[in-house]
Amino acid sequence: MALARRQFDAVVVGAGGAGLRAALQLAEAGLKVAVLSKVFPTRSHTVAAQGGIGAALGNMGEDSWLWHMYDTVKGSDYLGDQDAIEFLCREAPQTVIELEHFGLPFDRNDDGTIYQRPFGGHSMNYGEKPVQRSCCAADRTGHAMLHALYQRNVRANTQFFVEWLALDLIRDAEGNVLGVTALEMETGEVYLLQGRATLFATGGAGRIFSATTNAFINTGDGLGMAARAGIPLEDMEFWQFHPTGVAGAGVLITEGVRGEGGYLLNKNGERFMERYAPNMKDLASRDVVARAMATEIKEGRGAGKNGDYILLKLDHLGVETIEKRLPGIREIAKKFANVDPVKDPVPVVPTVHYQMGGIPTNYLGQVLVPGKDGPNTIVGGFYAAGECACASVHGANRLGTNSLTDLVVFGKAAGNTMIRYLQENPRHRALPADAGDYTRSRLARLDSQKAGESVHQVGNDMRRTMQLHCGVFRFPDLLTDGVTKIKEIAARSTRTGIQDKSKIFNTARVEALELDNLIEVARSSMVSAEARKESRGAHDRADFPNRDDAAWLKHSLWFKDGDRLDYKPVNLKPLSAASFEPKARVY
Repeated sequence: MALARRQFDAVVVGAGGAGLRAALQLAEAGLKVAVLSKVFPTRSHTVAAQGGIGAALGNMGEDSWLWHMYDTVKGSDYLGDQDAIEFLCREAPQTVIELEHFGLPFDRNDDGTIYQRPFGGHSMNYGEKPVQRSCCAADRTGHAMLHALYQRNVRANTQFFVEWLALDLIRDAEGNVLGVTALEMETGEVYLLQGRATLFATGGAGRIFSATTNAFINTGDGLGMAARAGIPLEDMEFWQFHPTGVAGAGVLITEGVRGEGGYLLNKNGERFMERYAPNMKDLASRDVVARAMATEIKEGRGAGKNGDYILLKLDHLGVETIEKRLPGIREIAKKFANVDPVKDPVPVVPTVHYQMGGIPTNYLGQVLVPGKDGPNTIVGGFYAAGECACASVHGANRLGTNSLTDLVVFGKAAGNTMIRYLQENPRHRALPADAGDYTRSRLARLDSQKAGESVHQVGNDMRRTMQLHCGVFRFPDLLTDGVTKIKEIAARSTRTGIQDKSKIFNTARVEALELDNLIEVARSSMVSAEARKESRGAHDRADFPNRDDAAWLKHSLWFKDGDRLDYKPVNLKPLSAASFEPKARVY
């Protein structure tokens, strides 16, 4: 039986910051826009972003988008594409002002300008000293952003499909993307949602690890769909471990705490970051701080009964500053660490936080694949923005606050690119006759498996394998074993089924479908990590401790078919600025 079909000008999958910013651009242009979300839009994971959005407004002293660009290139360990990085940093100030006009309640200075706090890796005059660049709404910036963008979309008549799960891309014989198949989670009905243009803004996939700051919805859905449709995933070996997740809980403690003057201590009460980053100290780039913390713990200077965490001290800031600038952090520390940070330090450990890789795009949001004759080609009608995309502005390590900047700058850019494409392609392309067949076969397998593998058990084994074999420090034997194990787990995932056929709830089906996506991300990450024979940014190998620009200044591309890897060069040519050539990365 044919699947029911609904047609739109644009289909946006994901209702976080990038999806809502793109949808707003499209809806305000008078287009018919459908936004799919597994949760109510204001519960998308952007809501968890705390510290701020990076933009060189210069409200707290001299600043420049060029300095922001330098910090981003350096933070990426020179793996970021400098055309995209220039675009991000040049557009950031205007994008923040737009958000202000949308009603985002930024903290204010006495003169009415937006308050900006220091953040890790952000500096003045090309690394000279820290700069205040993070525009924030206390420690709930993502929450404020998401609500402002959702309200604007409601005003613009964007159509929301809440509690819908996108399942698979629909492509025609020429490779153009024509929309997605999607599951209405309440009813279990599957639809063809056809769009003249389709945007993925599905966020990250931190749930491939057992200890992560990511929400349970962060299951790499866009990455899994892209991989199954033959589109490669770029730079998947690079996973950011945020230095300060609450020990034992993984809940994020924003870098804004250190921006406001908090600092890290080992069990001896020593401010150890002075040894690892004498200039920037606790505000060095995230991969540097996370490795320093892991080293302190490994060398026996961790705090607590088991010596397995570091202490984040902020009581010296005073009750007034904490309540004004970091109220949510105080609440988190009380609930998840049983500590009042006004009185005592918070126990923290490096925790998986952000995916630097993703679906390959340019800075206009267009999805790129290697062409038959070498150069990249654009996938017709397909776009990606936010954490699921790889522009690549984050390279081997993302600079703090650039995640929210990424969402709105590239969300808006993708929206504008889609508008131009829709003007040039005013009619829907014909759907292939077998458009829904692949999705139906996946669902049939799940529902018919009689003694299938447990989705829960396979998922747990995947998370434990990734945590052990692909962590802050990576060892050759663990990576080699990790590739073997993750492939075995991937094979098991094809044999999953609904365990109790008398209780086939859609939640069980959704978890099984999400596991399909997580497995693709885990495979791509482990295979890509084992293959990169250098240390760069968040990828730190014991057997190759140094960065190797001669051999590895290139992006990895993982293809699902045969776990094949290909590579493409990093773009060191900005749009207009002078290039920042790779050099030693010191903080």
